[in-house]
Amino acid sequence: MALNDRLRDTFVEALGLDGDVDVENLKYREIDQWDSVGHMALVAAIEDEFDVQFDTDQVIDMSSFKVAADMLRGMGVED
Repeated sequence: MALNDRLRDTFVEALGLDGDVDVENLKYREIDQWDSVGHMALVAAIEDEFDVQFDTDQVIDMSSFKVAADMLRGMGVED
């Protein structure tokens, strides 16, 4: 499964989203589910799914789906 597909599934599950949300264009605090608590749940879910560990700056900088995908690619996660 491609990185974006896996990441999309992780966003949907961690944030409890339905099919109406355009996950790939989603930005932090744009929806109620992605608040500070949701953000930490999302970070933990991404770390588990992709077997990575984000540092504090990365957690703070993860402001959108695209940023999260770019971070993962930068950590060597391949499509």
